[in-house]
Amino acid sequence: MRMKPLGRTKIEVSELCLGSMTWGTQNTAEEGHDQIDRALDAGINFIDTAEMYPVNPISEETVGRTERIIGLWFERASRRSDVVLATKHSGSGMGYVREGAPISATSIPETIEGSLRRLKTDYIDLYQFHWPNRGSYMFRQNWTYDPSGQNRAETLDNMEECLEALQKEVKRGTIRAFGLSNESAWGTTQWLAAAERKGGPRVASVQNEYSLLCRMYDTDMAEMSMNEDVGLLAFSPLATGLLTGKYQGKKIPEKSRMTLSPEMGGRRTDRAFKAVDAYLKIAKKHGLDPTQMALAWCCTRPFIGSVIFGATTMAQLDVALGTVDVTLSDEVLKEIDAAHRLHPMPY
Repeated sequence: MRMKPLGRTKIEVSELCLGSMTWGTQNTAEEGHDQIDRALDAGINFIDTAEMYPVNPISEETVGRTERIIGLWFERASRRSDVVLATKHSGSGMGYVREGAPISATSIPETIEGSLRRLKTDYIDLYQFHWPNRGSYMFRQNWTYDPSGQNRAETLDNMEECLEALQKEVKRGTIRAFGLSNESAWGTTQWLAAAERKGGPRVASVQNEYSLLCRMYDTDMAEMSMNEDVGLLAFSPLATGLLTGKYQGKKIPEKSRMTLSPEMGGRRTDRAFKAVDAYLKIAKKHGLDPTQMALAWCCTRPFIGSVIFGATTMAQLDVALGTVDVTLSDEVLKEIDAAHRLHPMPY
């Protein structure tokens, strides 16, 4: 498993990251623990979670359950030092957590304490802000995104206050690095500028959606990543399972995500299925597993810090782990680029 630097920190993470958002709804605690064991044996050292997890569905009753499942594994396995652990602070609009209150200097220490308690650890390697207070264009909101109501001064003041609070946690030893999620190029560079101007931890990574079907990161965000050493932690690299091909032909496998979220967060469109067909043909032509091709392609992108994938079965996990043995030829990469031009932004 190839290791990569996490921003400008001294932390090294595996190029594949084990996502955990189904542990506690679609997966039991025992299944989550088995996934961790298998992933670590395969060379993964990076696990991503969030205080609001699990999802599918999100509910007030299950908030924090995934962190507790990971905490039980730490308690059982005594392997905390083998894991780079990332979690997230929920914020504006996430109504099941603190009634959707924004991220602030006040919320940061109490939220970190809650995560530490559930995770049964005394430090978090990468602490991420799940959603910008001012809003985001992620999750299909790009179609109607309007930033004209943002208050620049308030945004910058909040950034400086939050960085001051985060720096106190760094000094206290509760967090090692700071990352963002669902952020824009402007937002990320403002966080970087605020850290340079006022101090506080420098942004190490941005966790945004990225896959063969969702390539918004390829322009401004990619430029930011390369120039500022802020790697992308790509979530939904399989487009919520669409790129595996299991939903083609109007199939809905039992216990699959589509049974729980029929519209797949706005990803279920006719154009998406046509795009998936194009990528499946490339995989078949070259004797590649479509799951592994999609993950391996993400790993080829120069701005990638790590690729976060999830699995609900051990068979799915084993397929994903096999990605490390896959190298995509120049011919495959050219055909993928051609398919992208024919099927841009399919949802």
